[in-house]
Amino acid sequence: MSPATPRYVLKPDPHSSHSIILAWLGEGRGRRILDVGAADALVSRQLTARGWRVTGIEGDPAQALAGAPYCERMITANLNREVPEVQGPFDAILYGDVLEHLIEPLRVLVELNRALAPDGFVIVSVPNIAHLYIRLLLLLGRFDYIDRGILDNTHLRFFTARSLRALLADAGLAVERFAATPAPLYQMLPARWHKRWVAVTHTINAAIARNLPRVLGYQFIVLARPTDGAPGAGRE
Repeated sequence: MSPATPRYVLKPDPHSSHSIILAWLGEGRGRRILDVGAADALVSRQLTARGWRVTGIEGDPAQALAGAPYCERMITANLNREVPEVQGPFDAILYGDVLEHLIEPLRVLVELNRALAPDGFVIVSVPNIAHLYIRLLLLLGRFDYIDRGILDNTHLRFFTARSLRALLADAGLAVERFAATPAPLYQMLPARWHKRWVAVTHTINAAIARNLPRVLGYQFIVLARPTDGAPGAGRE
């Protein structure tokens, strides 16, 4: 098997989805987390370093092999074909930039969330298809897929703030925290442009995205917990 080539990179700036997710999760202190769509343990290795006991799920065998050393357990499974046994309970389940790649995200949420501990929670991050940039493209009659970003050519589902909340409600989840990130300037601009003006601009964009999330939020990050009577909540 050839070595895995990372498709995505960790976004360490304080306004990124990765930074928000890690801040919300905090120190693991031996708690268990299921990282759904773990890739090569992009986030899992950070979680392991913070004391979480990580089980990862990844559909690409090469990526799963590369990420396995950073997890307590790595499961190779294509969630568009099957939802594997994950051996819960888990204190948290992370769906980081994965629901948009699924044919049936609701089914996956419902089945995997059965592995949550009674007081467990989920964190979800998805791109915002209603971002101003996409709205302007549509006005121009364009909807062109690219290698990454909101119109990543591997995306099968698209979410607005409203449709994301509706999906989570259908899965028996109540939103407790909601955040929006700005466009990832550090990934969009060449490294030689990473000067002070970029940091200032990025900070301003982050403040605007927080206040106008539906239009200028690039990604949405949500922390949610099962509602009373949610199917399978707290059971494996």
